[in-house]
Amino acid sequence: MKKINLAAILLGLSVFTSSIYADITLNSKEEIEGTWKLQYTKNSLTDKEPNQREDTWIFKDGKVTMIHIPREGGYYDQAPIDYEIENGKLKIPLLGRSRFELFSLVEKDDKSMTLKGKFGDYYFFTKK
Repeated sequence: MKKINLAAILLGLSVFTSSIYADITLNSKEEIEGTWKLQYTKNSLTDKEPNQREDTWIFKDGKVTMIHIPREGGYYDQAPIDYEIENGKLKIPLLGRSRFELFSLVEKDDKSMTLKGKFGDYYFFTKK
């Protein structure tokens, strides 16, 4: 009897835990529109050393513009590029290449947003 109760508890916890980290499906571009300041990135949620960032991503009229991107002691701005919502994920082409970056929405409210890249890295934003 104790084994059955323990198994039921563990099964319940595993279902609850997996729902905590489930991705949120994006249905339209309007869900992420606005100006978002990228605060930091992490290689994983358990990574203790966040990579501080200074760039800003502006989602407007179906385009994303990334500005104030640090590079070699200075900053640069990227030209606006079209983005898509595909299968509930954010798809952003890499400028000048035929490849793209695919992001899952992990968390979003009125003041913050967390995206997960296709290789498992996390992007933490605050709304400007």
